[in-house]
Amino acid sequence: MKKVVISLGGSILIPTLENHTVREYVPVLKKIADQHRLFVVVGGGGEARRYISVMRDLGIDEGTSDEIGILITRLNATMLIAALGENAYPKVAESHAEAKKFAESGKIVVMGGITPGQTTDAVAAVLAERVGAAVFINATSVDGIYSADPRKDKKATRFDSMTPAKLLEIVGGTALGAGSNTVLDIVAARVVERSNIPLVVLDGRDPKNLLNAVLKGKYRGTVVSTSRKSPLPV
Repeated sequence: MKKVVISLGGSILIPTLENHTVREYVPVLKKIADQHRLFVVVGGGGEARRYISVMRDLGIDEGTSDEIGILITRLNATMLIAALGENAYPKVAESHAEAKKFAESGKIVVMGGITPGQTTDAVAAVLAERVGAAVFINATSVDGIYSADPRKDKKATRFDSMTPAKLLEIVGGTALGAGSNTVLDIVAARVVERSNIPLVVLDGRDPKNLLNAVLKGKYRGTVVSTSRKSPLPV
């Protein structure tokens, strides 16, 4: 079975506790796990950003704010594990080594954040490298990588494909504070470049997009790879 690492953005899985997509994602992840060894890294979403906003109002440093954000990602991961039931390993992996060990069970492995100053996209990128994933998928709130933030710049253009070097060029100027919410951070981009593992950035707001991408190769998004061949379906 090929290994697939998915960075599941908190902004699409749990934008708020009242408006989550956990129920919709559970059957999708189960179907993918029927055919592939699956690792899922969960972001903090709106709840993490709310906590971090309060921390900043209190004058608390960015490192401590990051620690709070990591705790929220792990809470989100715990909720996803509980919803997946026996299909998931019952504990949140708190390191890449733990994730590799948990994967020996054959169950879905779920992670949150690990290190202050590092987004869950970076966690997922390193995990993809550590486990030798066939593909690293970033399911986020936009349908690919754009020349600029499409929510702020109407002239932004979407790329169907690009090299890791081009990705680094685009994200290189991105600031990285606690609760950062960019399409991909610089650390993740550098890991993608060095590992040569293909990255696919796609719209995860509809869980079926992820399912169709992995199992059928049908998706709208951006492939980051040195190869012209699409890595999906796996």
